Amino acid sequence: MITQIYSIQTVEEALDCIECGADYIGLAVDTGASLPNQVSLSEAKEIFSTIGDRAKKVLICVTPSEEPLYEPISFLHPDVIHICGYDFHATPEFVTRMKGFQPGIEVLQAVGIEDESSIEEAVYYSSFCDTIILDSVDRNINGIGAAGFTNDWDIDAKIVELSRCKVILAGGLSPDNVRDAILKVKPWGVDSFTKTSDILPDGTSRKNKEKVKAFIENAKEAFREIAHE
Repeated sequence: MITQIYSIQTVEEALDCIECGADYIGLAVDTGASLPNQVSLSEAKEIFSTIGDRAKKVLICVTPSEEPLYEPISFLHPDVIHICGYDFHATPEFVTRMKGFQPGIEVLQAVGIEDESSIEEAVYYSSFCDTIILDSVDRNINGIGAAGFTNDWDIDAKIVELSRCKVILAGGLSPDNVRDAILKVKPWGVDSFTKTSDILPDGTSRKNKEKVKAFIENAKEAFREIAHE
């Protein structure tokens, strides 16, 4: 059971999250869409090099096709590739190609939770992806996620029950609600972006170390509760 923190923009943020106990750390680069808090390839390289083996490194990508993914993957060598756009989605063939291109890489497919039709979609991706992430949808944002509000945990719980792979719960999770979310949904992992960040005057955001610490502590306490059920 893991905790995942997005979207890291600096080495300092990465080190803070590692100190707080984050298991997976993610950042976004430009692969054809403007994403919140995306960084350059050189910045991503520095952050991932600093992380090393202390946490799993996740590359967040929104792209119209798979071709733009090869350069950042070969340059950054992420542990996980997170596909979260509306136009391009993982397929069994794509997963096979990725694992041939970079042995050991895991494919994480985002599923936007909008209604009960999302259950069938999630179960489909779970049949060939390593992990799926259940996230909220704001169509004003280029990718699935980063919406800042929760989705339907009843739907999420049903997906966890039916899924054939690991499931990460995302969507508006905060230090205040992550325990309840875990006890309700029982996911393999939880993810946070917006609710462990502070919004700056220019509209960008930075990670808040105290929020990250509280989120991870509360999540791990809830995971321990589930383990003892």
